[in-house]
Amino acid sequence: MKTTIELPDETFRRAKVAAAERHTTLKEIITSALERYLETPSLAQEQQRQADLKRLLGQMQATNSEAIKPLKREEIHDR
Repeated sequence: MKTTIELPDETFRRAKVAAAERHTTLKEIITSALERYLETPSLAQEQQRQADLKRLLGQMQATNSEAIKPLKREEIHDR
């Protein structure tokens, strides 16, 4: 699909130079950048992900609170 966008002159110039240095086209650079932008989660999605992660980590905590004590050699052999 064809469209027209307006870019600041300096941004356009830098993008054209980057495309030439990478042996690609301006279209490819803009498409790649736009796809990455669209794949980036929104702030709300990232906040939800962080909340889910915190909840899961909380659920993974050990239920026993006793510290592990090292066994003596005799205790190991008795088992």
